[in-house]
Amino acid sequence: MEENKVRQEKNTEIEMKKEYLKGYEKVRRQMERSELRIREMRLNRICPSVINDGMPHASNQADLSGYAALLDQEEKRYMRYRYLRVRKCKEITDRIEQLANEDEKDVLMYRYIRLMKWEDICVKIGHSWQHTHRIHAKALNNFKM
Repeated sequence: MEENKVRQEKNTEIEMKKEYLKGYEKVRRQMERSELRIREMRLNRICPSVINDGMPHASNQADLSGYAALLDQEEKRYMRYRYLRVRKCKEITDRIEQLANEDEKDVLMYRYIRLMKWEDICVKIGHSWQHTHRIHAKALNNFKM
């Protein structure tokens, strides 16, 4: 009974470590979305959507200051969050680098930082699928959060 509880706690800890490491990918995706949003805002200002109804339309330059303020606000928010996200990415990679075993470092970096598939990781480190997964399990056990 006690052995099952210990095993369950260990599995929960491993899952928490995996989620922590997956945080790197989440942060990268958040940064990409923010960059895309700013790029779209700039592009929409340069190339506003065209109304093809055959009627002449005046271009409205009056809202330029409002647009500039909105863009500035979005860029400041992006920079603030980018700083926090870059710090989070650095924290994750630094913790991976603290591992003593180079194979363990490689497997975690390839899997969670470079987002490689297991087959590609096996080829890259020159080990079988099974041995690569054993290295991954040992790396998660040795990884400190």
